Amino acid sequence: MTIVAAERCSKWYGHVLGISDVTWKLEGGIVGLLGPNGAGKSTLIKMMAGLLRPSRGALTVFGKSPFDDVGVKRRIGYAPEHEKTWDTLTAIELVTAMAELAGVEKPKAAAERALVEMGMQDAMKRRVKGFSKGMRQRTKLATAIAHDPDFLLLDEPLTGVDPVARIDIVERIKKLGDAGKTIVVSSHVLYEIEALTREIVVIYRGQVLAEGNVYEIRKLIDQHPHRIRVECDQPHAIGAALAQADHVARLVFERGAVLIETRDPDRCYDQLAGAVLDAGITVSTLSSPDNNLGAVFDYLTGGRR
Repeated sequence: MTIVAAERCSKWYGHVLGISDVTWKLEGGIVGLLGPNGAGKSTLIKMMAGLLRPSRGALTVFGKSPFDDVGVKRRIGYAPEHEKTWDTLTAIELVTAMAELAGVEKPKAAAERALVEMGMQDAMKRRVKGFSKGMRQRTKLATAIAHDPDFLLLDEPLTGVDPVARIDIVERIKKLGDAGKTIVVSSHVLYEIEALTREIVVIYRGQVLAEGNVYEIRKLIDQHPHRIRVECDQPHAIGAALAQADHVARLVFERGAVLIETRDPDRCYDQLAGAVLDAGITVSTLSSPDNNLGAVFDYLTGGRR
């Protein structure tokens, strides 16, 4: 089922372009919206939330307009990047108020469930003004899920969160995805998206540069050799086994390691495994500097962050 369909969608603010000619479909699951600050991520999220209309083109959510259809709006949960909230309220009072505005029949019970789901059960009766950034983010996420939406839009939900809390929040977002929610998570921090999902949309200067699984995106970069680093006890034996392969562009030997540059990673991994088994090589580490979002993003944007 198509959750979001954008067709040649553009949004500008006076002379400032937010997004430009975006055509994109979202079918479900957890999708990471990746791009630097000012790339257009928040603009696209606000359009999906029904808060901004396209200046040109069309965008639908669940096949209908998120700007005009109340039924669609009720199926969307939105956690903005920046919040302006009532700091004098307790967490339970705040989330209850938001659930009531969303039309929830029993708002307080829904608010309690949402806060527990976000790990705020011990702080729900404390005032928001005394919360840390991580607690504020959890409370904001609770307001987004209290009405049990089908589609969640989370704009930079991990900003300012300490590493321990970040891991916990990531796992809670994953559980929402496992429960069948469709989730769009934006971030300019590469490892945050990588921890949540392998399905990404790379956005830069208001345009979608690439989308799909990170490995599929890597395949688009066929002119850019893929690097594989092998730390082992016989790096020269691996080099000898792969030296004549037509997909190998270069071999670089280091102390106790060999760096392979290949134009066909799948074939290279297969041949590498065979060489290791045939020669009885002991491999301590196998890694790829290019099998991560950082390498993909740097290449697609020409390193201009």
